[in-house]
Amino acid sequence: MKRLVLVLFTVALAGIPVFSQTAGSTMYVAVKTADLKSSTGIFARKLAVLDLGEAVTVTSTSGKWVQVRAKNSFSGWVTLASLSSKRVTGTGYSASAGEIALAGKGFSAETEIEYKRNGLDYSLVDSMEKLTVSDDDLQKFVEDGRLAKGD
Repeated sequence: MKRLVLVLFTVALAGIPVFSQTAGSTMYVAVKTADLKSSTGIFARKLAVLDLGEAVTVTSTSGKWVQVRAKNSFSGWVTLASLSSKRVTGTGYSASAGEIALAGKGFSAETEIEYKRNGLDYSLVDSMEKLTVSDDDLQKFVEDGRLAKGD
C-alpha cells in the first residue's frame, strides 16, 4: 500500500503545472511520452516524441503550451502539463506495472476489487487503452469533419 501511495503522490506531483518557465530555462518531460508538435493545438502535426525525464530548453510560451528545443535539435511545442522543472524518472520505484496502471486510472487495488464485486469489468477499458490511431488518420478525421483544431 505504501508503494501505491508513493506512486500516486509522484503522479500527482508530475501533473502540477509549472508556471515559472522562462526562455532558456531547462525543463524535463514529466510523462511517459510527450508529443513534440509543429504548433500549439492538440491536432497539430507531431514532429517527434519526447521521453520521460528528457531535458528540453524552453524558447517561449503561449498559454498552456511551451515551445522547446530538445536534445535531438528538434524544436516544437508541448503542453505545459507534460513538463516539470525537476527531472522525473521512472527508475527507483518498486511498484508493479499493475499498480502503476491502477494509479493512472485513479483506482487502488481495493477499489477495483470492490467494483468487480459489483459486476463492473475493466478489461474493456484496458483493451480500449491499447487502441491506437495514426497521426495521418487523426488529421484526416479532423479535416473531413471540419473540426476545430484545438488549443
